[in-house]
Amino acid sequence: MTPRPPVRIVVADDERMVRTALRAILSAEPDLEVVGEAATGAEAVSVVREQTPDVVLMDVRMPETDGIRATEQILATLAEPPRIVVVTTFENDSYVYDALRAGAAGFLLKRADADALVQAVRLVARSDTLLFPAAVRTLAAEHARAYPASPPWVARLTGRESEVLRLMAGGLTNAEIAERMAVGPATVKSHVAAVLAKTGTRDRTQAVIAAYEAGFMNTR
Repeated sequence: MTPRPPVRIVVADDERMVRTALRAILSAEPDLEVVGEAATGAEAVSVVREQTPDVVLMDVRMPETDGIRATEQILATLAEPPRIVVVTTFENDSYVYDALRAGAAGFLLKRADADALVQAVRLVARSDTLLFPAAVRTLAAEHARAYPASPPWVARLTGRESEVLRLMAGGLTNAEIAERMAVGPATVKSHVAAVLAKTGTRDRTQAVIAAYEAGFMNTR
């Protein structure tokens, strides 16, 4: 069986020591490869366009262009954008929530240990589960901007799709959802695609954020 190519990563942080530490940790893993670094948000956009990585570790607060704007630019201008993980000091920071709303696939604390960092990159690259679901739920509860009424997509979800969305919010993988619902993985994949289409979101993280903002997670 042909081995998978390594996950290609760009590290964006305005502190050289942070970039050096992240590169050292990630490069020690045979399935991970750091292909570029950036010290500003604008540089991050340029490096990502040049290197086309699979994952970007993006500091939220950087000079010139912050991590939120850089995330928006990357996702808006690349046909096949990378998965972006926001790296932050404070997990309840409104900047982090804004980054998730902008399209980041998850966030990681700067104080996380090496194993947590490596696992987070692998999970995000695989993209079939929510990164740190409990933390995302906490962020959403604190920062979600409630709609005055349920948006139209809530009524368009089928019963199965609603169940899948709730399980996605719980951090279950497609395989785990399939087992929980007693259906095949292909069926779950189809339901996930339908949920993303109906919510108008890019991936699981944005779908879950949209669900909290719509008040969907408070209903049955």
